[in-house]
Amino acid sequence: MKNDKKNNQYRVNEQIRVREVRVVGDGGSSVMPTRQALDLARQEGVDLVEISPNAQPPVCRLIDYSKFLYQQKKRAKEMKAKQVKVEVKEIRFGPQTGDNDYAFKLKHAKEFLLEGNKVRAYVFFRGRSILFKEQGEVLLLRFANDLEEVGKVEQLPQLEGKKMAIFIAPKKAGVAKKSQQKMDREKREADAREAAKQAKESEESAEMPAGGGLLANAKISEEALKKLTENQD
Repeated sequence: MKNDKKNNQYRVNEQIRVREVRVVGDGGSSVMPTRQALDLARQEGVDLVEISPNAQPPVCRLIDYSKFLYQQKKRAKEMKAKQVKVEVKEIRFGPQTGDNDYAFKLKHAKEFLLEGNKVRAYVFFRGRSILFKEQGEVLLLRFANDLEEVGKVEQLPQLEGKKMAIFIAPKKAGVAKKSQQKMDREKREADAREAAKQAKESEESAEMPAGGGLLANAKISEEALKKLTENQD
């Protein structure tokens, strides 16, 4: 039944009852009487398929109808494959999650967001641990802050029964910005590297023999060669 409905969505050959049609093809288009277009389709051994019935006049193609339906199905399949499917990935915490576990889950959350998925992070309170709900909220807000380069908060932490959840959506490519905290950290690291480099250069200069190191050695070698030549003479 479904295939019959799909096959009947286009008028073909004698089903086209208008006076004239616009026939399109690789070489362009032309308006002609429908009877002439039908005769042309028979001569080429194909069908006259109405592809745009609301146009004035309706637009048709000269093509094998089975091939036309196959092309339409293939095109629809390709368009569906190109559509981005957004999934919601869940990250679970306890109210007292350790640093290693936190870092591990933060890494996975970044991967999910970079893939275009949303993240639902939640803290599960078991038994009397519900007393630490403020601690859970702080944890989720910290999590969102650490993900601000790749994600944006869609919903702030909310308590749902024994769970407190936050929703984070991916940022569009090219929109992510560095936080001030990260920029300050990178500047401190760069300054530290520069200071270490200068300290190493100073240490190497202090260990260099008087007279200029390689330049001094070159001069000594030149003098030794000159003396040796004089002795031979």
